[in-house]
Amino acid sequence: MMVELTRHGQTILQAEHRYVGATDDPLSADGAHELVAVSAEACPGRVFVSALQRTSQTARIVFPTANLTVVPGLEEMDFGAYETHRADDLENDPGYRAWVEGNCEGRCPGGESKEEFSARVCAAFSGLLDGAPQTPLTVVAHSGTIMAVMERFGRPTRGFFDWYVPWGCGLLLDADDWQRSHTLKLVRHTSHRREDLCP
Repeated sequence: MMVELTRHGQTILQAEHRYVGATDDPLSADGAHELVAVSAEACPGRVFVSALQRTSQTARIVFPTANLTVVPGLEEMDFGAYETHRADDLENDPGYRAWVEGNCEGRCPGGESKEEFSARVCAAFSGLLDGAPQTPLTVVAHSGTIMAVMERFGRPTRGFFDWYVPWGCGLLLDADDWQRSHTLKLVRHTSHRREDLCP
């Protein structure tokens, strides 16, 4: 079984370099414009998305004929008090400095820790794959979601931030060993961005 994990397009607040996790920020005009639809032959019948609108907006552009199914738990990390703020705005905040210096693993005030976030995401993702038929699976989610899934299940083994993918890009994965070992083998990187398709 093949699994494609795709990150949503650029949003309005992310274009301003703000923390956007639980905030339901829509795609920016540029973010929507840079996405390209797959051919009708390549379009999956169903695409799984998070409950945040930027994933469904992306899926409707990239996979225009697919039916969308929301999977609770696949949402991006909740940055709590840091939501919608830029790093520059927070540089004198002692709590923020401690969070960054701790490799962003502690709990954001009013939000989640990396451990809590990863546990939530991986439980939702595992539930999706455990109940899936042996057919290709397409998920449009978030950068953090993809990194959490791949840190836990990805092969080759890499750290959380090593699995970062840009907006509109993703990973094609071989999940043939999922039922036996809960692993996902990287096949190749993918892109649904206009600039990446230019000759």
